[in-house]
Amino acid sequence: MPQQIELLTEIRDLLHVMAEPALAKRDEKLRNALRTVVGRSKKKAAAVVLMDGLNSQAAIVKKSKIDQGDLSRLVKALAKKSLIASNEKQPKLCITIPPNFFEQGDNSDD
Repeated sequence: MPQQIELLTEIRDLLHVMAEPALAKRDEKLRNALRTVVGRSKKKAAAVVLMDGLNSQAAIVKKSKIDQGDLSRLVKALAKKSLIASNEKQPKLCITIPPNFFEQGDNSDD
């Protein structure tokens, strides 16, 4: 069974790579809105990457080292732009982004 899970995970990852250009085009406006909300902050970017619907806000604060108040404002801004699902306690990004999405250019520590 674990081998099957590994194989399925590998297939999923390959499909993500193949589909990325189409996803980027489809989600271009939402991705631009996401970049605008996050800005150049490494901590906000790290927090957004953790928004998978499984992590609570407390877990996101701990893992990304973002301030609780900053995370709360970030979640509200993302919700206003319809970038996260309605459950703000365990935020989930509504679009898929590649792992290196925020690694374009230098980010500040804010």
